Amino acid sequence: MSEATRPGALAPASSARPSVIQLVFRDKTALYAAYIPIMSEGGLFVPTTREYRLGDDIYLLLTLPDDPQRYPVAGKVGWITPANASGGRTQGVGVRFPADEKTRALKLKIEEILGTTVSSSKPTQTL
Repeated sequence: MSEATRPGALAPASSARPSVIQLVFRDKTALYAAYIPIMSEGGLFVPTTREYRLGDDIYLLLTLPDDPQRYPVAGKVGWITPANASGGRTQGVGVRFPADEKTRALKLKIEEILGTTVSSSKPTQTL
């Protein structure tokens, strides 16, 4: 019997409890730099030195500029920027939003805050 299948063995990391990360965006510029519009349901870049794998669960508590509400997002890692990435990019992960109504509303709210900036060619932390 392998270590992973032995009764009482620890579960693989992918089934471990998801990370909880608080993200506070104080201004539109920071939100623009982190937003990932190419993810169909939307997503955000989270700077972190913690090791993640694609598909890992991450729970975000998100605060948007000029909005006192915190928005919970149960996302998954859909992008990884490793340490020492080219172009001086910040190490971290892109968190893909789930396909549910609450998160769709959040994506629309983010895009409303960003307005025409969302289609800007200014560099971001992702592309």
